[in-house]
Amino acid sequence: MSDYTIPAQTRIGHVHLKVSNLDRSLGFYCGLLGFTKIQTYGDAAAFISAGGYHHHIGLNTWYSKNGPPAPVNSAGLFHTAILFPTRKDLAVAFKRLVDDGYPITGASDHGVSEAIYLDDPDKNGVELYWDRPADDWPRKPDGSLDMYSEHLDLEALLKEIE
Repeated sequence: MSDYTIPAQTRIGHVHLKVSNLDRSLGFYCGLLGFTKIQTYGDAAAFISAGGYHHHIGLNTWYSKNGPPAPVNSAGLFHTAILFPTRKDLAVAFKRLVDDGYPITGASDHGVSEAIYLDDPDKNGVELYWDRPADDWPRKPDGSLDMYSEHLDLEALLKEIE
């Protein structure tokens, strides 16, 4: 192994998901979560984004059209994490889920962030979250992060938009 460290400015550019029904997935990601459809490739693939980026999420049915969800107990993607700029933005997204009656699978305060968990229509895990300012992250005496998973007060989150 070398001493190489990936540059700090490196980012995850996008995620590309296999889905069973493109229209249904577009309804979830664009209609419910609010992404914008940027481009489609016929009826088999679409690229969506926030803010006009070329794409944050690719959706395709190339190998998965009308297929079942991937087994939970197999290797693969655990979830796609969608980072919102503010706590209020996360609250707005959560309220949209509540108003639509869309089920969530969990909600956690991780110290560094607050997160809402759910599954997309193909049972792909989705995390909606916002990061607290780095100066507010919990730290151990040695300065390393002290992340945790505690209950997220969803009522308090919704008060962000009252």
